[in-house]
Amino acid sequence: MIVFGTRPEAIKMCPLVNVLKANDAFKTCVCVTGQHRQMLDQVLDVFDVKPEYDLSIMKQNQTLFDVTTDVLNKIKDVLDQEQPDIVLVHGDTSTTFVTALACFYMHIPVGHVEAGLRTYNLQSPFPEEFNRQGVGLIANLHFAPTKKAKDNLISEGKNPETIFVTGNTAIDALKTTVRKEYYHELFDWVGEDRLILITAHRRENLGTPMHHMFRAIRRILDEYEDVKAIYPIHLNPVVREAAKEEFGNSDSIKLIEPLDVIDFHNFMKKSYIILTDSGGIQEEAPSLGKPVLVMRDTTERPEGIEAGTLKLVGTSEDIIYNSIRKYLNDNDAYERMSKASNPYGDGTASIQIAQIIENYLDPKE
Repeated sequence: MIVFGTRPEAIKMCPLVNVLKANDAFKTCVCVTGQHRQMLDQVLDVFDVKPEYDLSIMKQNQTLFDVTTDVLNKIKDVLDQEQPDIVLVHGDTSTTFVTALACFYMHIPVGHVEAGLRTYNLQSPFPEEFNRQGVGLIANLHFAPTKKAKDNLISEGKNPETIFVTGNTAIDALKTTVRKEYYHELFDWVGEDRLILITAHRRENLGTPMHHMFRAIRRILDEYEDVKAIYPIHLNPVVREAAKEEFGNSDSIKLIEPLDVIDFHNFMKKSYIILTDSGGIQEEAPSLGKPVLVMRDTTERPEGIEAGTLKLVGTSEDIIYNSIRKYLNDNDAYERMSKASNPYGDGTASIQIAQIIENYLDPKE
């Protein structure tokens, strides 16, 4: 059984679902929690994944308490019904942690996809750092995207024989979503200008940090006539209000509704620089040769920084502003960053994970 509930999880798990469903060695069952709703459904449609179970937990103004108790209460019946040999969860969402907890209570083995990411700061990112450490305590199989993630798990005392470096399934997803002939009407608006693609929504950045981030970007847009920005804005009303306040009267930025996964990945391909406080983009963008400035104080993806595909710029207005200027003005620095080697694998993670699970469930003598 594969369980996920948010848009980012779906993007990374649907390629694995399709590999497993194509393998006659498995009977594969998908359960979605609906922690995200509309955005989750868009991804399921793109990858043609039809869940056998949908817990539909999402409610207006839901809290972490709501997600935790609703998933825990509803998934027990699904696990009782299916009696899976192993449950696969992804990353660090509340859906992932609570599902792993339910499996622990019921003595069902857990496989953790994208295991071993760490900041070792439980408040950053919140609550994700706690979630993934908690799942790490429970998991029987750890599918680490990189050697550094594996090293984190070993340093915590996990059995090395249960840890497998597979790359990240996010790279697998790009094979389905990035399209040579893709077109969007906003590309006409961008024209030959350099496009900054923005994502920003993290809880710890709400308020003053987010205003600093947006002001830095606004300064760039006011200064450079050949730069435009597109911000598929998060549904959180606090984020929307901050963006409206800082960008409201600028003709150089488009605030648009969230994009589906095909649109977003192709917007990434079109962009010149990506500014984000998100996680998965830090893995996807380097495969497309796009420099990423991470507007956070910590990242659980230090491999990207070491490889030169990412730069951690925090939330200081001046540091963000000066960092963007550097890559707009210095072609050599831009080329080095855009051509750095992606440390997150070659797009075969799902195939590797399927083989490992087959060996785990039916070990050959």
